[in-house]
Amino acid sequence: MKVFELNRMYSVLALAGVFGMTNIAMAESGIDEQTLLAPPVVVTATRVEQNSFDLPMSIDATNAAQIQDGQLKVNLSESSARVPGVVVNNRNNPAQDLAIQIRGFGARSAFGVRGVRLYADGIPMTMPDGQGQTGTFNLDTASRVEYLRGPFSALYGNSSGGVVQIFTKDGEKEPTLSGGITFGSDNTRRESIGFSDSGEGFDYVINANTYRSDGYRDQSETRRDTLHGKINFKFSDATKLTLVATALDQPDNEDPQGLTADQLKENRKQAGVGSEKFDTRVSRSHEQVGATLEHKFTEDDTVRLMAYYGERENTQYQSLTIAAQRNDLNGGGVATIDREFGGVDARWTHKGSLGEHAYSLTAGMNYDRMRDDRKGFENFRSNKPVGGIPDPPPTVDCGNKANAVVCGVKGHLRRDEINTAKNFDQFLQGEVELSKRLILSGGLRHSKVRFNTDDKFLLATAYPSKNEDDSGSVTFSETTPVIGAVFKLNDTVNLYANAGESFETPTFVEMAYKAVGSGFNFDLKPAKSRQYEAGIKAFISEKTLINAAVFNIDTDNEIVVQQQSGGRTVYQNVKSSERQGFELSLDSQFDNGLGAYLAYTYLDAEFSSDFKACRPFRGKQTACNINKKASPDNDVPGNSGGEIIKSGTDIPGTFKQTLYGEVSWKYAPMGFSTALEARANSKTYVAFKPEYGKAGGYTVVAWRGGFTQKVNNWKLNEFVRIDNLFDKDYVSSVRVGDLNGRYYESAPGRTWLLGLNASYQF
Repeated sequence: MKVFELNRMYSVLALAGVFGMTNIAMAESGIDEQTLLAPPVVVTATRVEQNSFDLPMSIDATNAAQIQDGQLKVNLSESSARVPGVVVNNRNNPAQDLAIQIRGFGARSAFGVRGVRLYADGIPMTMPDGQGQTGTFNLDTASRVEYLRGPFSALYGNSSGGVVQIFTKDGEKEPTLSGGITFGSDNTRRESIGFSDSGEGFDYVINANTYRSDGYRDQSETRRDTLHGKINFKFSDATKLTLVATALDQPDNEDPQGLTADQLKENRKQAGVGSEKFDTRVSRSHEQVGATLEHKFTEDDTVRLMAYYGERENTQYQSLTIAAQRNDLNGGGVATIDREFGGVDARWTHKGSLGEHAYSLTAGMNYDRMRDDRKGFENFRSNKPVGGIPDPPPTVDCGNKANAVVCGVKGHLRRDEINTAKNFDQFLQGEVELSKRLILSGGLRHSKVRFNTDDKFLLATAYPSKNEDDSGSVTFSETTPVIGAVFKLNDTVNLYANAGESFETPTFVEMAYKAVGSGFNFDLKPAKSRQYEAGIKAFISEKTLINAAVFNIDTDNEIVVQQQSGGRTVYQNVKSSERQGFELSLDSQFDNGLGAYLAYTYLDAEFSSDFKACRPFRGKQTACNINKKASPDNDVPGNSGGEIIKSGTDIPGTFKQTLYGEVSWKYAPMGFSTALEARANSKTYVAFKPEYGKAGGYTVVAWRGGFTQKVNNWKLNEFVRIDNLFDKDYVSSVRVGDLNGRYYESAPGRTWLLGLNASYQF
């Protein structure tokens, strides 16, 4: 704590220094507001278009050029390092999707995104239980991606430690056919084709792309095909309808899983234990459609209605031991989910004035629902019936001829249930201009989230127990307020502060098991956070914009892993935790085509109360129950036992410091552009105690360069990109709290991309 108090003092001094430097620069330069570098216009912050510079919150956007130029255009991680406070780790494992952190929220996620809300064109990609995926984000057609941090993200409801939203561009004014092909290391290949046009009262854009790669590691071959389209209908100046549709097909994406520290040293490219034996892989498909209708009744009153529906299928093959899969309390080694999801959103926005004080007000409500038909199967087949382990243990293994054991194939049914989650929320958000220099913003949201499971798998066998009815339901209800203010010191300097509350329910995966006995862990509580932030946004020269913020977050009932046993992961609440830090970004553009960008984050994320959790497995240990004793001095089979984790322990998976820097140059006469990028992360711990391991800090450098030509109706672009220019060995992502010690997902060494993009305007 004392260490952070000193760091916090440094952060405040740094903020004060920025403030002082800004005042000096403004006084000396006499900046003309008309020549300023334009900050992005964003929607996520207030649900209406506003300049991010004038908002009392931390929100940044990456534009189409930053997302697409010289990039593979597959993962959000390619451009997100530009945003302070945001960490999007590329697992280099397509079976598990990306991991996203915002100010430390989401660090615990074993797969997909938790603790951070995702949206695509205003449609939620985070399910009502708080789990989301970015695999359907189409980067070919993106106009921008917005990243909202801090208290105002709470106005989006459950699991809103931050908000990430992608927006699809509108159709071109003239018919335009576009396409591209990219080749790269590890037999990587990506192809895309799109068409865009507009007419009287409508415009549209459609894109199809396919991605293939053998992967850097063994057992990591991937394939992903996506189709995305958007149509705008403008019926009149007052009425607009937008239709958005997305489809994803991702069959048999191999899963190399995590490596132990010894495996990482031995061979960074190898697959994890059991990956090839059980042919670990994931197949998923996703289709959804959404419609948004906006109607302006008067100059001051607008109504927006949104509805969406989708279906998703997911089949995952895991590498659990045969003995674990034959336990009647285990759901097997093959998990299948057939999901239906959808929802509606209705909101009204009013603009007016009270005397000389302009204000805007948005009121609305939304309802979302998901229904999962969830099943589990054994990831092997054997002539031994359910109720016993193929003999003779422990020598039984894949390929055991006596019992005809074949692994990597779907076997007996071990789980069968219907999971439903739904939320009904009401929200109110607005701002008022108290004076020409002072604007007050605020909001309130009430959320009600209900979970229900209907267990259809009831089984009584001889080994080792019986599977009883695990049906049940639970409802969480929270009201989250937020308030903020921005003070315009002058035309080029804004000061702001805000405060609010947020909450995060456990997901279905996190409630799946209890520490003792069968049934859902409905005793798991939502995490509740109180967030505070203060910052400055300023132009320190005509084309240099600086943003800086300090923040403090106190959380009750932080959700963490408690114990694991044979594929069963049990979660618990920790009484309290805290996150404190400092964010800084600097964006400069110069007249000679040079540009410079810097993003820095300091984050101190730690538990502020003691709690009990499992020790990692040692020797032949394969299970943990914190309520049972284990021998700390001997590597004995069975239970590893629990231990006390002290207050002040770092939250695993979070980074104390992250840094991104870029220097770019464009030479317009030749259509040439190039950039040198550097990204640095400090070390991160992989478990609750430092002695269990860490992923070391690293700095990696990338270079990109390319040419663009315009010939008649053609526009051509060729680019080369080299990542990890100096061939650095580092860990790109960690699997937090894996008691088997398989924490590490290694990053590739030096890799290259070569791409050609073309478009023709008719």
